[in-house]
Amino acid sequence: MKRLNDMLDSAITSSFSETMFDESMLSAVETRMANYLSASVLSARNLSGERDKIKTLLADISHQTKTPIANILLYAELLNEQRLPEESKSSLEVLKGQAEKLAFLVDALVKISRLESGVLVLSSKQQSVQPLLEQVLEQAIPKAAAKRIRIKVNFDHAEGTACYDLKWTAEALYNLLDNAIKYTAPGGEIQLAVKTYELFLRMDVSDNGIGISEEELPRIFSRFYRSPAVSETEGVGIGLYLSRQIITGQGGYIKVQSTPDAGSIFSVYLPLEK
Repeated sequence: MKRLNDMLDSAITSSFSETMFDESMLSAVETRMANYLSASVLSARNLSGERDKIKTLLADISHQTKTPIANILLYAELLNEQRLPEESKSSLEVLKGQAEKLAFLVDALVKISRLESGVLVLSSKQQSVQPLLEQVLEQAIPKAAAKRIRIKVNFDHAEGTACYDLKWTAEALYNLLDNAIKYTAPGGEIQLAVKTYELFLRMDVSDNGIGISEEELPRIFSRFYRSPAVSETEGVGIGLYLSRQIITGQGGYIKVQSTPDAGSIFSVYLPLEK
């Protein structure tokens, strides 16, 4: 048993080598472990190679799609500066809106693919949540103001820290705020609150919008899922899925409470330590 334990320790540190060459059972175990480790190393190399191929493919897709979409938007802006009949102007607005939607969709799909394939690694570190909240609010407040929606912030616990990736967590939290703004009527209110627990820091995004029915709650984090109740509202059904992927990828999780016609509360839990 001691020899088996030493063999496993050597395998863990990648220093394993066969030392017995006889017909004993222990020698047979060493031989089989050597074969297993050789296969594992080969599998790891193949996996690394496939990941590199996926990384290259995603970079190509991102580059090859962003350039033509950017050109469409550019020419749409140039056409908008010309004297056009009223019916042409309305068609141009539709063209521009669809191009912007396509740009968002491609960008979101590339991000999801990177996260799911392991190409994109979240770099979590322990830091204050103040910069996170400030960055997200800077993006969300102008959009909320355009709908006369008030964002009320509870910063009583904002001096707290958590373990998270600033760039990607800001995107996840902004997606929740963006949804709250989108599905809250003009003149409504959204609250952003922070609270620290023993193991997690919780951030709540609360609104008094249209809410979500109980039977739909298990499906809202599915990729491309959109409720029939919001089919006329702009969106592609990726935001919540992407947010959950980002948060769970850092050891956290998202919970939701909602009542139809009364509003929703999305709670993000970030670990305090790695």
